[in-house]
Amino acid sequence: MTTKTPMVSGSKTAQNPLALENQVCFSLYSATNAMIRAYRPLLEELSLTYPQYLVMMVLWQEPGISVKTLGEKLHLDSGTLTPLLKRLEAKELVSRGRSELDERVRVLHVTEQGRQLHQQALTVPEQMFCKVGGSVEELTQLKILCDQAYAMLNSGEATSCEV
Repeated sequence: MTTKTPMVSGSKTAQNPLALENQVCFSLYSATNAMIRAYRPLLEELSLTYPQYLVMMVLWQEPGISVKTLGEKLHLDSGTLTPLLKRLEAKELVSRGRSELDERVRVLHVTEQGRQLHQQALTVPEQMFCKVGGSVEELTQLKILCDQAYAMLNSGEATSCEV
């Protein structure tokens, strides 16, 4: 029986499919944690957590978006999104209202204070680019690979793999 687990070549654990250093998931997990830690001091200046920053980025781009659409874009369920939105509303960065077309639909708008925060946040992406390092091409490829992994894992289609 052979495994199709990607192995680190030249490693003394290359033949061990359960070795931590052979796990793609651990590399993604570690990189995600490091990325969020790198964002923390930049976002503290904005008084935002990382999830709040993600919400604000979407709202700056798409004012008047529905709560449901925001959840889809951020891959968050309403149980996670609702407390986030309540905190942003308490900070007076976001207002929640009803759609003019369908009053059952909740829509989100950035307040004046939220628009001012947008101006402050404009430096965050460049600062993070400097922290992460690498070329634009490398980071673009990394994003593409992460997006592909997400799409494959969430496609709902079972892939068969001979083990």
